[in-house]
Amino acid sequence: MTLAALFGCAGPALGKDEAAFFSEAQPWGFILFGRNIQDPDQVRALTSALRATVGRADAPILIDQEGGRVARLRAPHWRRYPPAREFADLAASDPSLACEMAWLGARLIAHDLFALGINVDCAPVLDTPAAGSHDIIGDRAYGRGPDMVALLGRVAAEGLLAGAVAPVIKHIPGHGRAMADSHLELPVVDADIAELEAIDFAPFRALADAPMAMTAHVVYRAIDPERPGTISPVVIGEIIRRRIGFSGLLMTDDLSMHALGGTFAERTRASLQAGCDVVLHCNGDPAEMAEVAGAAHTLTGRAAARAREALERVAAPPESFDEEAGRRRFDAAFQMRFAE
Repeated sequence: MTLAALFGCAGPALGKDEAAFFSEAQPWGFILFGRNIQDPDQVRALTSALRATVGRADAPILIDQEGGRVARLRAPHWRRYPPAREFADLAASDPSLACEMAWLGARLIAHDLFALGINVDCAPVLDTPAAGSHDIIGDRAYGRGPDMVALLGRVAAEGLLAGAVAPVIKHIPGHGRAMADSHLELPVVDADIAELEAIDFAPFRALADAPMAMTAHVVYRAIDPERPGTISPVVIGEIIRRRIGFSGLLMTDDLSMHALGGTFAERTRASLQAGCDVVLHCNGDPAEMAEVAGAAHTLTGRAAARAREALERVAAPPESFDEEAGRRRFDAAFQMRFAE
């Protein structure tokens, strides 16, 4: 039986105790961070070892490889990609070229990930930043208007899928108005529902057919003044599932972020009871993971079907792709500014 959870691990190789824990807990999948990355051969060995613990060759292995400041794969073994804002800046003068490059950049990232055994990228960011909001989103956004965010987010998601890597749209239903970093504290948004509908929700609605989405640890006073989106049945049921129309697999943002209160068991139960399909715990702390595993339930019913459908989207080999030509085209479009 598969646990409705995704876990991180502590370092570049699995320890004996970690492997035993994952084998017993049987999480749906895993997530990698910079602490897990050394070189391509090491990452391939780690992804293989993680899948071996659960006995599933298609077990999802996630990474945050957006480009810009959010990139777990870095030089000297991997190339740098621009942040999302660079594509929006390009669109100001050439929208067609910006769309082509957003697709191509994502396709090149997918090429990097697929070669390592990583089949899920926690991107694109579909948040629309508001004036004066915290810079935790900042240049990670594809512009300051929902139409551009939706347009460039769509082609980026398609570029990942073409490379057999599943995109995770984030942070649904919108982190762009947050005046605080949810890694450190709980943001509260005071905008009314009409404004949220018109701006914040719009890019997510445009990509409601995405295979996966990640929640926002944000309180929306107009919707649920007491609970952040991740643990709010109203936000998940009424907004994410009904108004936005997202029907794919819904995962939490990291449960170890300080925006959430309570024990890890309480965070886990609240997230799943609110309607999240799986919980995400990232830091690799064994005691915290054990607490999450003890509180999480088995992945069954509609949640299990969504998980299966999400992985079916990337079950086929990547579409044919000339990597070298793609890199030359990408570098030329950005005038070599992002070539290593």
